Amino acid sequence: MAKPISIEVWNPSGKYRVVSTKSMPGTRWIRLLADNDCRLEICTETKTILSVDDILALIGDRCDGVIGQLTEEWGEVLFSALKRAGGTAFSNMAVGYNNVDVEAANRNGIAVGNTPGVLTETTAELAASLSLAAARRIVEADQFMRAGLYDGWLPHLFVGNLLKGQTVGVIGAGRIGSAYARMMIEGFKMNLIYYDLYQSTRLEKFVTAYGQFLKANGEQPVTWKRAATMEDVLREADVISLHPVLDKTTYHLINPERLAIMKKEAVLVNASRGPVIDEVALVEHLKANPMFRVGLDVFEDEPYMKPGLADMKNAVVVPHIASASKWTREGMATLAALNVLGKIKGYPVWGNPNLVEPFLKEDATPPAACPSIVNAKQLGLPSSKL
Repeated sequence: MAKPISIEVWNPSGKYRVVSTKSMPGTRWIRLLADNDCRLEICTETKTILSVDDILALIGDRCDGVIGQLTEEWGEVLFSALKRAGGTAFSNMAVGYNNVDVEAANRNGIAVGNTPGVLTETTAELAASLSLAAARRIVEADQFMRAGLYDGWLPHLFVGNLLKGQTVGVIGAGRIGSAYARMMIEGFKMNLIYYDLYQSTRLEKFVTAYGQFLKANGEQPVTWKRAATMEDVLREADVISLHPVLDKTTYHLINPERLAIMKKEAVLVNASRGPVIDEVALVEHLKANPMFRVGLDVFEDEPYMKPGLADMKNAVVVPHIASASKWTREGMATLAALNVLGKIKGYPVWGNPNLVEPFLKEDATPPAACPSIVNAKQLGLPSSKL
């Protein structure tokens, strides 16, 4: 017999049974479900990642919907179990859904929600933080101080890279990549080179306008360039931030050959997906080039790092916290809950999944819609006219 899963229950007499595989930040998402006749069961197990068997036990014999996490593998076993339990909705508390077999969800008639629209600025801020921390060797210096090694100022002590007037390179100039670029350009007056399959006209106009503003005030204007190839970005940029989607074409996008063409003192930042970097090759490159620095929020075999990476002083590593601002994580929880609630209630799907502000107003009733269902078209779900 399977070990019982510990849970916390809200609104025990609710008509609809909704399960959350993790406790999530904030309380608004709980109130929204409870106030709409949902019995909410929140898993309180201490283990970081639940197994498929754990989630099967949570689903049980009757379950209308599940809020899950990107660390869980949602495929045929779980979606068929959810269907048998009478469920119709699952939502990741994440914008990405690489952990979800959407085809399996389609076969079982399960709507798959995600939470875009609240992560853009938060993720861009973390990428900018990693850029600065790596360039100015902040983590190294912090460890040095805590170890009691500082005994006076020295000319060569933790000399890093100046960002002002240098070139920032962005690979993938979508919402997050463009937000990051604006922060680095406006914050440090960096020039921009970017590579994307699609022209980022809005970003280009921003840089042009900001350059004109600087020139009008007697300062050196910033410039932008859309690179013809990704290799052009890697060769020319002093700081490179990766913001591509993860698919077959971007797996190990950064490999030994591309690392070799980057500047010896470049800074490489990744807050997108771990497997876009060949982590073994990166470790070797860091060893061979001590002035090359990297800032990583994600890892190829998360939660593990490749051997040697943790020992590299020229690497700043953080545990997948790009979305970890209070406002963003509470917003993600709210959107995930509303995805599940909306499908249970038969609401249509919101027309623009990146326009989420109406769902996040603390004291207002959210629209009667599912904020973001990635397989809405495949399931033939109606679209909101709001």
